Amino acid sequence: MQLSLKQSKINFKSFLWHAVFLALASNFMDVGTIIPSMLIKAGGSAFHLGLLTAIMLGGTSIFQLIFASNLSRKIYKKKFLLIGINLRVFSLIALAIVFYISGLLSDNIIIFLIFFLISIFALSGSYSGVSYNDVFGKSVRQESWKHFFSLKQTINSIGMFFSALLVRYLIKRIEYPDNYSLLFFCAGFLLLIATAGFWNIREFPSKIVYKKNIIDFFRLIPSEIKKNPNLRNYLFIINSLGLGISILPFLILFAKDKFGLSYELIGNFLVFRTIGMLFASLIFFKISHKINYKTLLKFSLIIGASLPVMALFLGDSQFLYQFLFALSGIFVAIYKISNNGVLMEISTNENRALYTGISGAGSILTAIFPLIAGLLISQLGYIVVFGSVSLLVLSSFVFVNKLNCKKN
Repeated sequence: MQLSLKQSKINFKSFLWHAVFLALASNFMDVGTIIPSMLIKAGGSAFHLGLLTAIMLGGTSIFQLIFASNLSRKIYKKKFLLIGINLRVFSLIALAIVFYISGLLSDNIIIFLIFFLISIFALSGSYSGVSYNDVFGKSVRQESWKHFFSLKQTINSIGMFFSALLVRYLIKRIEYPDNYSLLFFCAGFLLLIATAGFWNIREFPSKIVYKKNIIDFFRLIPSEIKKNPNLRNYLFIINSLGLGISILPFLILFAKDKFGLSYELIGNFLVFRTIGMLFASLIFFKISHKINYKTLLKFSLIIGASLPVMALFLGDSQFLYQFLFALSGIFVAIYKISNNGVLMEISTNENRALYTGISGAGSILTAIFPLIAGLLISQLGYIVVFGSVSLLVLSSFVFVNKLNCKKN
């Protein structure tokens, strides 16, 4: 069955619908500011923050391979995409209820429920992520991919900018814990509206190549990595460059130790981060036809390596430290655009679910590093940990140079 230009345009708009409301929801559940500050305000330690970051940004990605082994045998994946997203909605609403009744709960129970519900949120995100890449790859024509990713990131940043202002207002004006309860309720409601876009997608059947059980599926990994140098380099990149993403929540902890963590400061961090994402997205949208993903990765690794070092230098000035989050927003935007684009370009409709699973399972360093960082910061301090992260992020330059994205 051939994907027509008309149907591709319909699907394109449906994915954008999801992107718009996801953008509005994102700041209410931002993994770089809101969720870390939520845990810290609830009494979490550096170890707790490291563990939660590992769950959010890396740990559950390992489960993508298990999900991919099952989903790669499914001809249609849209219903699994909807299951994953609706589980995310449930976890956010449940988290809102936890904070609403937190006065009846002990600190330990609250922290346990935060970990439990964020784990559901992250796991369902991994599950829906495998389906999303597969459904998108066969529902939108290839020549529209780069335009979509740049437009999506631009819409994300614009929507996130306005929602950031609202989140900043709410978190300052409403007392804890009601402020976090309201934020997570809004996030769940907006994410529910976002799912309407997927109901409108007409999904085409996948060609089933890997009719394997989970054991056989794991055995495919070495051969796929061996025969595709791009996949091998991509795995090195997401492990080394991905550390730049995993260290970002610790900038919040560093700020708490240096300046305290007022709600006004949290709101400012979120607004500056969103401004950075908007700036980077608009620039890429304008020049997307002139620049390839390999160049974008080089930009992102330079910024990612600079952030931890700059945090140390700006640690004596609360005013200047806030601007660091604008740079972190630029880094996150560029990384997301290039990371998604590279994965799409080094895979095909037949192996995209497998490659998404491998990329999740292969990001081992990103999965375990936040937990290690949480322990090392309490023992060795920020200088050693932040400095080591900068060097490891810079090492990704070797693998980015070897990447060959022929479709760029």
